[in-house]
Parts: sequence; C-alpha cells; structure tokens
Amino acid sequence: MPRRAPFVPDGVPVLSRGRHRSPRKGACFMEMASFLAGERWSDHPTCTHPVLATVARCVNDMLDDSQRQRLLTMIPEVVGLNPDDPRATTALLLTAARAALPVAAQERQNVMALAILNAERVLARQDGRSPIRMSEASCVALATAPAAERWAREHLAGMSSGSTAMPPSSAARVAAVAVDCIARAWVEDRQERLVRLLRDGIDVMAAFSPLVPDPVTVSWPAHDPAVRQETPTRKARHQLP
Repeated sequence: MPRRAPFVPDGVPVLSRGRHRSPRKGACFMEMASFLAGERWSDHPTCTHPVLATVARCVNDMLDDSQRQRLLTMIPEVVGLNPDDPRATTALLLTAARAALPVAAQERQNVMALAILNAERVLARQDGRSPIRMSEASCVALATAPAAERWAREHLAGMSSGSTAMPPSSAARVAAVAVDCIARAWVEDRQERLVRLLRDGIDVMAAFSPLVPDPVTVSWPAHDPAVRQETPTRKARHQLP
C-alpha cells in the first residue's frame, strides 16, 4: 500500500541539534515526537521503540541544518511505533550495520561486520530457521569488507551461540556507532545516507507493528497556537521490507 506523506503545518519549529528545555528553545526529532504523543517534553519518549529513537536522535544531530529539516515529515510516523516483537530490535540493528559497513573507516568495519553476523544469527533463531543462510542484503554489505568479515567470523566462533534475543540497550549502542560511522565517512552522500537510514529504520519497525494507531492530532508549539491539523494514520505493514 503506498505511503501517504504526513501533513506538516506551517510554523513548525526548526529542528536543531541536541536537547532543548522547551519548544521555545528549539526542538529535535524525538522531542517533537514526545509532543505529538502527548508525553512530557523529552528526547526519550516512551511512544517510540528505544533503538529507533536512538537512531533518530543520532541522525538528527549528525545532519546539517538544511538536511535536518527533511526529517520533519517522518516525525508523526514514529509516534506509537514501539512494537514488542523481539525481532524488531534485531532487524533494526541489522539495517543500521548494513548501511554503515560499506562506508565505515577501516578500524570500525570489524565492529559493523560482527554486528551483521551476530544479528543474522539471532534473527535466524528468532525465526526458527537455520543460521547458515544469510540474507542477500547482508551478503552484499559484507562483500564490501572481506577482511572485516573474516575477522568477525573468527571472533563470532568463540562467542556463545545461545542468545535468542538482542538486548535493546546493546542494539542502541551499536546503532549509534553505525550512525557515527556514516556521518564521518569520506563519501559525498553521507547526509543522504543518514536520511535514508532513518527512513529505512522506520519502515523496518512498521513491519513489526500489526496495529494502525489512531490519527495523531498535531498542535505544534508554533508562533500561531491556533494551528491544529490531523496527520494521516501510519499504514501497517506485516512483512519485513
């Protein structure tokens, strides 16, 4: 089903880096999400999956001022996007590591390769399938750094293979490193890659959200407090893209 672009009214605060004490001081991506969710003003709202929120905060802070405004239309999509399926955490970590590995600095490629292999192994157990066969997307990413893949396979062989869940706190740390790898990469399109990572992360989380939330009523803390609009509901997806 095609995605409808959320409506963003005039007067929305300009997104900026870091935390802000109030809307009058500015706003980051997740602070605006907390406002739309009706939560206390915070960049750590409960309405969004913690790993996705980490990716959003990091991407927000790593983009330049003009590119950051491209994220505005995505904010309503993360409100209520907090699936409890444990595969969601693994899939999002996998998405971030795949995006980072091809452009990461050599000294950080080992970490991203290990994250990919471990996430594939955990996701295979969660899906009840053999861990021998990896997804095509992971194979493509690993092919860009064969030395890192060899190191990661050797390292993974000595790790315990019994885990069937990816702790959100550990996944969030690795996802933050992945965003940093992209932001520091010596490629001309690193800003575009960051925006794409957040877009893909939202889509991955939506794949594990079986319910369509109620429409989000937008009353932005803008110059004109009378501005009120409704955003279209986020469409549910039932299969991983």
